[in-house]
Amino acid sequence: MDKLIARINELSRKSKTVGLSETELAERDKLRKQYLEVFKGNFRRQLDSIEFTDEKPRKLH
Repeated sequence: MDKLIARINELSRKSKTVGLSETELAERDKLRKQYLEVFKGNFRRQLDSIEFTDEKPRKLH
């Protein structure tokens, strides 16, 4: 994950300074999609691991 983020950041910096080639644009898009999939998977696992301990629903005031 660290290498993925590092490469995304590297491409982002280059995009802001000299621009990206078509190949680099495609790579950036692919890496961003990979990052989002990993993030969503981690978030889903975190949500799935939550255990509810309060049996009665609480009223929100």
